[in-house]
This record gives sequence, C-alpha cells and structure tokens, in this order.
Amino acid sequence: MPTTHTPTTHTPTTHTPATHTPTTVDLARFAAGIDAILRPRSVAIVGASRREDSIGREILRNLIQFGFDGPVYPVHPKTGHVLSMRAWPTVDAIPDPVDLAVLVVPRDQVLGVVEACARKGVRGLVVISAGFREIGAEGAAEEERILEVVRAHGMRMVGPNCMGVINTAEGVRLDASFGATLPLTGNAAFASQSGALGEVILATTRAVGLGISQFVSLGNKADVSGNDLVAWWADDPQTDVILLYLESFGNPRSFARLARKVTRERGKPILAVKSGRTLQGAAAASSHTGSLAGADRAASSLLADCGVIRCNTVRELFDMALGFCNQPLPPGKRVAILTNAGGPGIMATDASVHFGLDVAELAETTRARLAEVLPAEASLRNPVDMIASANPTQYRACAAALLADPCVDALLVVFVSPIVIDPPAVAQGIIDGVREGLAPLDVAKPVLACFMGRGGDDRGVNMLREAGIPSYPFPEAAAQTLAAMARFQAWRALPTGEAARLEVDREAVRELIAGATTGSESAGEASGPSDGWLASDRAWRILEAYGIPVVAGRRVRTPDEAIAFAAEIGYPVVIKVDGDQVLHKSDVGGVVVDLRSAGEIKGAFWDLGERLAAHGIDEPVYIVQKMVQGGTETIIGAVEDATVGHLLMFGLGGVFVELMQDVAFHVHPLSDADAARMIRSVKGWPLLEGYRGGAGVDTDLIEDVLLRVSRLIEDFPEIAEMDLNPFIAMPPGEASVVVDVRMRVVHRI
Repeated sequence: MPTTHTPTTHTPTTHTPATHTPTTVDLARFAAGIDAILRPRSVAIVGASRREDSIGREILRNLIQFGFDGPVYPVHPKTGHVLSMRAWPTVDAIPDPVDLAVLVVPRDQVLGVVEACARKGVRGLVVISAGFREIGAEGAAEEERILEVVRAHGMRMVGPNCMGVINTAEGVRLDASFGATLPLTGNAAFASQSGALGEVILATTRAVGLGISQFVSLGNKADVSGNDLVAWWADDPQTDVILLYLESFGNPRSFARLARKVTRERGKPILAVKSGRTLQGAAAASSHTGSLAGADRAASSLLADCGVIRCNTVRELFDMALGFCNQPLPPGKRVAILTNAGGPGIMATDASVHFGLDVAELAETTRARLAEVLPAEASLRNPVDMIASANPTQYRACAAALLADPCVDALLVVFVSPIVIDPPAVAQGIIDGVREGLAPLDVAKPVLACFMGRGGDDRGVNMLREAGIPSYPFPEAAAQTLAAMARFQAWRALPTGEAARLEVDREAVRELIAGATTGSESAGEASGPSDGWLASDRAWRILEAYGIPVVAGRRVRTPDEAIAFAAEIGYPVVIKVDGDQVLHKSDVGGVVVDLRSAGEIKGAFWDLGERLAAHGIDEPVYIVQKMVQGGTETIIGAVEDATVGHLLMFGLGGVFVELMQDVAFHVHPLSDADAARMIRSVKGWPLLEGYRGGAGVDTDLIEDVLLRVSRLIEDFPEIAEMDLNPFIAMPPGEASVVVDVRMRVVHRI
C-alpha cells in the first residue's frame, strides 16, 4: 500500500533544568600517570652513549645542562660510564626507583626494554626510537605489542618516534629531548604531533621570547595523546596557555569536551595549528551537506565549537601566543591605535577592522587630554597620529590617556623609529604610560606594540618584552592577535545552552533502519540491513518518528494513483521521480511543479517518462506532494566526517547553498544555544529575521528541527549523510515543512 505523509504537528521543545552541565568529562582519567613523564623524580636514559653524534648522548647532556633536579641513570650494556656518570647494564640493575625511562635503542630492542621497565616498576616511558606504525603494518604490529605491555602494567608512554619532553619548572628542570635549543621558562605548554618540527619550535620560541612551561613531542601517540596533555595542563599551575600542532584529533568528541572544559571552566586559551587542510574528502560525497563540509571545514568547526583559536601557520601561532601569554584578555573589542606615522596607523586600522575589532570612538575628555600634549598638526581621533616628532613624554601621556578612556578595551602602539628619537626611551615612555593609565582602573586592558625600523636595534623591543608588552614587526600581526583575544573573551561569555528533551519514537526508527534494504518500496519488501541511501518512504517515516514536520506526500506508480491522492490533499501538487537510481532529481528533469488538474498530472507523467527513459530509467516510481507556496528555502543536514565525527549543517537553500554556500556547521551534539547561534551565523540571517519589512520566518521551529536532527544522529550514528533540502521555513503560525529528504546509512558491525 502506498505510504502517505501528512504534515507533522509541531511540538515545542522542552529543556532540562538550568542546573544542567553541558561539559561532563573526567580530566583526571585522561591526565592519569602523566606526572611520571612531566614531573619525574628520577630518569633513566636507556641507550645513553659515549658517541658524540648519538641521540642518547645528546639527551643525557641536555638533562645535565638544563639542571634536572633528580638522579639520572645512563643505561648501556657495555659501557661503565657515560659523560663521567656511572652507567648501568640494564634498567633492572639500577638499585634505586626510576620514574621515567627514555628509550633510545634500536626498534627490535624496544619491547624487551619496556618489559624490563615494567618489572622495575617504571611509571613513565618516552620512546624516541622510530620504525613503528609510521613505516607500515610490521611496525604497527610491534607498536601494538609494546602498548599491550604498557597498559598491562599501568605505565604511560609518549611516542614512539618522538623527540622527547621538556618541563622548565623550578624543582623539575627536565629536558629529556635531543633538541639543540634550551627553552626559556614561561607559561605556554606546547604539544607537537610532528617530531621534525620540534627543534624548529624550540628555536623559534626562544627567538621570539616566548617562554614555555612544558613541551611534548607526541610522535605516534600510541598511548599519551593530545587529549591527555590538554587534560593535564588544565590544572597545571605552570601553564596559562596551551599550544598545539595537530595532524589528527584522535578521539574528536573527547577532544571537544576536554577543550570546552579547559577554555570555559579553567579559562585557559588553546591555540592550535591543524594541518591537512587540502584533504579532498568532500569530492566523493553525494549529499549537499557532505560536499560542503570537507575535511578542513570540519576541523575548523570542531575547533571553533570548543573555543580553540585556530592559527593558519606556526608563525601565526607564535604571534598570538605572545599576546595570550603576556597580556590580559580585553573586556571588549574596541581598540585604540597610537602611532607616530600615518601609513602604519592606517595599516593598523585596516587590519583591526578586517579581523573584527572596532576602532574605538574616543571620549571628548580623552581628546582634550591628548590636545594638551600634542602639536596642532596631530590627529586627536582614533587612530591617534602624533606625527613623526613624537617623543617619549608624548608616548607616555597619550598611552595613559587612551587606556583610561572607558570607550577603549585595548591599545595598539605603533612606533616608526626616526633617527632623532631613541627607541629605548620611547619604549620606557610606553611602559610608564601603560602603568599610569591602568593603575586606577578596575579592569585589565591588553597593550600590544609594533616597533618598526632601525634594522637590528632591538633594545626597545627587548625592554617592552621584559615589561610583558609583546612587540610585532608589522601592525597586522598585532591586530590579528588582539582580535583573537577579543573573540576568545566573547566566546567564554556565550551561554552554553542546555540539552533538549524531545518526544521521539526510537523504536520505530530502529526498525526502519535495521530492516532497510536500499531502494525498497515498503517495509514488507526488506530482506535485511544494507548500507547506502534509504528508500524515500523509510526516510520520510524516520523524520515523522522524530517529530520533524514534513509535507504531505505519497509514492505512486500510475497517473490514476497520483490523481486520487491529489484529490485527497487538494491542488496544486508536485510530482518527483523517486528511487535510488536518481540522487539529484534536477539532473534528469525529474520534477514537475504546480500541477492543477488531472489532465496536467497525466501530461506530467508522459513528459517525465520520456525524460527518464532517455537516461535509462525504466518503470520509475514517483512521489506526489502538496505544493508548498511561499516561505524561504533553507537546508538542514548532517554528515559523518572521518576526522571529527558528525557535523550538523544549516543554511539558506536554493541559489544560496548551490552558489554562495551560505551555510554554518557545528559538531554534533547541539544544545539549544548552539542551534540558535548556527541560524544567526549565516550571512542570510537578515532574510530569516525579516529584512526590509519582510515577514521573517519561524526561527524557533528551525531551532527545534536542528535539535531533533541532532538527537536523531545521537540515537542512530549509522546515519552517515542526511539532507533536508529544502526545508521551507514559513512565518510564525504557518506550516514549515521538509519538502525533500535523502538519508544514507552505514551499518556498524
């Protein structure tokens, strides 16, 4: 019997109580055992060597030179002493307890050494040795055998195939790496998935004056992952900012929950470079949602959804880290720009606006203070151009006045060094002005500087750095950093929202999916589960079971069946080709709209039959639907991404999704606040709200549908792709409905 779809009655969403905690993740579970690696009381170097060009000797030298505050035990089977220290033939032979063992031995010896460490009671391992998962199946199998021993004895392991770990804390002073650069002590923790970048990272942090608390080269991430380190650093008193270089997320859902907890509850910024932007995973996707998502868009959505600041390059990561590590977050996004040169002032202004900052409108009292110390030729409006003759006293007075202005949230100071002005004197003027301006305030405001010119004369820059004011060679980097700091502050202030309680029929959907054979016309014809696109009758019934409003429709084969159904629901109607042979109906001319009589339906059947036959489609099945008139086309979708899990999508339909790609993504699951922000983040939001006298649409209903789609994905993650396209959004009080649905399942074993 043909299936009829009637418009679903909309049931308002009910929510959990306000005490709901959206981020529930056990930090201690992830961070367990990391103390043995990053805060060991004793270290054994297995593979320490007398050879000057050996990695084992380099790691031992770094431990001694950096001043590790604990006993160090070189281990070598044939050598009695290394670097004038007594060496032990095996780990077992060491008479005292060992917290951390660093392994620098050939791959074939690693498993035996790990077993010896287990017998000794070693709690942490750093495996420098390579030749495991990164080289193929044989290495992966050996890595798995090592991991079994590690887990069986409750040890934690960094690596294999890594360059080591560092902790700069007083009382630890651990440099268990083979890097050539000794790091500066600071408050930024850094985890890198690329060992090859490790030395470059350490050298660059020192060059730009960025101090680190801890550094971990993750290598193959067989045991300790970025998630474990994020959890550890959440409560590490040394660490205020977390820096990540990622090639993959591991468990993306865990990463998202951990990152939200760290950024929201602990208030620690996470800055990340995520490589792999050009992966062409979307090329094979069949749905609009899948093709629009793409690997990089998925990664960006995940990072944004949990408050992580994504950096495009490692250099950008360092630039932003200097701001986050040294300056407070701004209370807002209004920036004042102080300069002694018009061109750089314009550059700073353009960059600030481009990156999302507002150029502050200065108070009259502030302009009066500026006028007292500046010449008549100076500009008293933001950006404040003091002209080239500006001296240290004027920098001091103007910086103090701008920071005291209640309309200013942050200050960017630009100095182009003329021959007649001494940069250190200007730097001291800025430092004194910042202190003077901030002293009476009860709110913190960040200050970044841009010192330009004078070649290699870094005296002024170094003075600013020592005072905690980062300086950048060009204004754009400083403006971008301030904008990122303002975004992070604004993100932390956003409501987290609540999980929705929804009335749904899970059992009905379970039966529809479990018994699905793609392309079947009814449940009675199904012979067992199959991967692929669900027959439309099943997809429609799944939506109805989850309370998602759908247009009235019926699957038919003959004109008479179509005419009979049209008589039931009333004209005009739409006829569409149905079936798994056609994924995009418009590609084969498979849709006829605005049919107003039985004769027009018969004519449409004739035309459709001719077009479909030309594409090799015989005996087609059709859907007849009530034609929906008016409203705004939108698209709602979901897609499973290999890197981050399921993504939810919302956007404007029609030309907006096809050409403009005006869509928003959010990593599953959604709270009510997430759904509301998704809708408002598309560029076409004014059209939905009611642009230039337009009626607007029922956005509450769209939010409800997004939450129901999120719940459907939660309950049935085997739904790999889904498009509700279009979802016709009507003004409040009118019936918004799904007009077309496509749903692909991949059954899990």
